Amino acid sequence: MTAGDEILADSAEDLFEHAPCGYLFTDPEGTIVKVNATFERWTGHARESLVARRRFTDLLTAGGRIYHETHVAPLLHMQGSAQQIAVDVVRADGSRLPALVNSVLHRDEAGRPRVIRTTVFDATDRRRYEEELLVARRREQEIAQRLQASLLSGALPEAAGLELEVAYRPAVRGLDVGGDWYDAFWLEEGETVGLVVGDVVGRGIEAAAAMGQLRSAIRALALTGLAPGALLSALDGYARRHAVGGTATVVYAELALRERRLRFACAGHPPPAVVEAGARPAFAWDGRSLPLDVYGSARGSRPEGERDLAPGATVVLYTDGLVERRTAPLDVGLERLLGSLDTHGRGPARVLADRVTRDLRDAEHPDDVCLLAARLAV
Repeated sequence: MTAGDEILADSAEDLFEHAPCGYLFTDPEGTIVKVNATFERWTGHARESLVARRRFTDLLTAGGRIYHETHVAPLLHMQGSAQQIAVDVVRADGSRLPALVNSVLHRDEAGRPRVIRTTVFDATDRRRYEEELLVARRREQEIAQRLQASLLSGALPEAAGLELEVAYRPAVRGLDVGGDWYDAFWLEEGETVGLVVGDVVGRGIEAAAAMGQLRSAIRALALTGLAPGALLSALDGYARRHAVGGTATVVYAELALRERRLRFACAGHPPPAVVEAGARPAFAWDGRSLPLDVYGSARGSRPEGERDLAPGATVVLYTDGLVERRTAPLDVGLERLLGSLDTHGRGPARVLADRVTRDLRDAEHPDDVCLLAARLAV
């Protein structure tokens, strides 16, 4: 060996020993056969206590050992490598070193497993950053949930000739707030009630904030006396000016109790359903247009529908989560809704809201569901 070769060999050995990551060589069964000084320094384990004495998995937590046996080892033998595996290495003093592990299985010329080379990277800073992100994420979720709860917790209007009930079913409790929302308020005390159900694109605090802005805007516009179609046109302008609620869907309706008259407009939203005695439930298909702020500034007033209702009629507004299914056409979901309303829709609004949402719940692919039922007196 020349002097140059010796220098290179010394340099290679020094690089191995003092690399910016831990190095481990193990036999195919996992017993450690070589370890570098960096790994010793990080973990406090002397190589004399490791080499030929312990397996790499002996240095992992219980959960890490199980994961290595069920996931990492099979990957090594089937694919020859396992990358970016997050584990905790137990130090000599019992503390834990968050680590990212990469392993490669080397085979001899006959294809027999010969040695597993593993690099161990200190992931302490990464783990701390991930935990900070989780804390921030949970805080954002809590804010969004409180905001949504404040929007959906108000008392519904009450009158002798009106029964209102709502069913709100989030897809998964404790996760991101969805975009479904509702509102009901007096336009003329005891005479005409405004009904709203909407669906904002997105989830989390942005969706909750958009819900709040659209809800407030609709109330303000409704109290100016705008009819449903004109109100949704004005809401287009609000959404465009403030860059909020774009492509959201909304159904807004005015229900006059004494006249038993319903006026409504749908911006890309599923149609209202009407349940009356002696007739099968039906959808009100009038007054339809595209979602909010799709037209830009080019469109005039949106269309609206109007119909007279029979005594004891029930109007049902809802979000698409009630009728849409990944495994079936939308027509199937709409027909299922009419069938459920035919079964449960002529009793109290409370019973209707509860049983219809239960009937149409999709257990395999849950989505947020909101249903608002308004029943007139007989």
